[in-house]
Amino acid sequence: MARYRVTTGATELPDDTGCSILHVDMDAFFVSCELRTRPELANQPVVVSGGGPRSVVAAASYPARRFGVRSAMPFATAKRLCPQLVCIQPTPGLYGEVSRGVMGIFRQLTPLVEPLSLDEAFLDVGGALRRLGTTPGALGARIRERVEAEHGITCSVGVAKVKFVAKLASGMAKPDGMVIVPAAETLEFLHPLPVSALWGVGKRTEEQLRQHGWHTIADIAATPPARLRRAVGRAAGDHLWALANGHDDRAVEPESAEKSIGAEHTFDVDVLNRGELSVELLRLSERVGATLRSRALRGRTVSIKVRFADFRTITRARTVLSATDVARDIHRTAVELLTEHAPTGAVRLIGVRVEGLDTGDGGEQLSFANDEPRWRDAEVAADVARLKFGSAAIRPASLLSPREE
Repeated sequence: MARYRVTTGATELPDDTGCSILHVDMDAFFVSCELRTRPELANQPVVVSGGGPRSVVAAASYPARRFGVRSAMPFATAKRLCPQLVCIQPTPGLYGEVSRGVMGIFRQLTPLVEPLSLDEAFLDVGGALRRLGTTPGALGARIRERVEAEHGITCSVGVAKVKFVAKLASGMAKPDGMVIVPAAETLEFLHPLPVSALWGVGKRTEEQLRQHGWHTIADIAATPPARLRRAVGRAAGDHLWALANGHDDRAVEPESAEKSIGAEHTFDVDVLNRGELSVELLRLSERVGATLRSRALRGRTVSIKVRFADFRTITRARTVLSATDVARDIHRTAVELLTEHAPTGAVRLIGVRVEGLDTGDGGEQLSFANDEPRWRDAEVAADVARLKFGSAAIRPASLLSPREE
């Protein structure tokens, strides 16, 4: 793999002719966003996590990963693996803001951007190369430079002929690198890799393949498709054989419209008090409403998610009269759903979601008999204040801590 990796400042790039697919992946994204204002922690084992007894690791820095700490790991387990671990509380709204900026860089270069999550995306740059007068590798280098210069974080880039290989390449480029796989050398790149590198092969499938004597991608490529089908099924066998031979005809599909926006919270201690649950629903509704307004969206359906102490989980939804982005309306509906449909019991997790989204271009439904204050105007004013002075600048009084009251 060493000859495929491009170091920073390299003047000669591998032959990238025909390599129109890029996979760009931010390095330790949540941690990197936080470390922009905490540079003294750059070489320390750091995680982003709530830090409570039930919290999980949202992201781990590379020094933390050397201790075996990984994302989605319980924070308590991470702390046992690395007692000197530094925990940073997640900053609401920060990661979405940085992600939108980074995706904006991609879309300035090509309209064919397929986000996979906040921190990674496929790009098809085939149509942009002539317009920009550049090559795929040079474009990958430009992306890396712009992301770091404009957002203070690093990313890794894979450049290849097909999506599957580009994603593999970006993983091998981490952290802060680029791997270019020449189209003519796709099989040479793939075949020494273990079968677990094939897209869709988890632990169970890997064990199944190894039981048949298939340990590398080369083993899969050399196996008659009929034998693979007998071992793992027709669809899986054909899929694995195609990938092992460098075939992946999936196109980069630009992002589809969002279908819902939500937020949820896991309590450190199970909650029985419905008043406390209502306050948390207000906090979550504020987050959802602010996100909707920031994206110029409104929704017609409000739903709640409740997970009880025994891990029983229910969801309930209600369609409102007109599409809304107002936290007060979202909260009122969420509390009604909780009161009317959720059985009593200790609650472990609660969430709010707004679905049926549109841009609100149809305007706001008027109510001539309504003398209530214009709550949306107040919430938009609060958005402006928080943008200028920080997320704690203005909040509903019921969300203030006792020390702030």
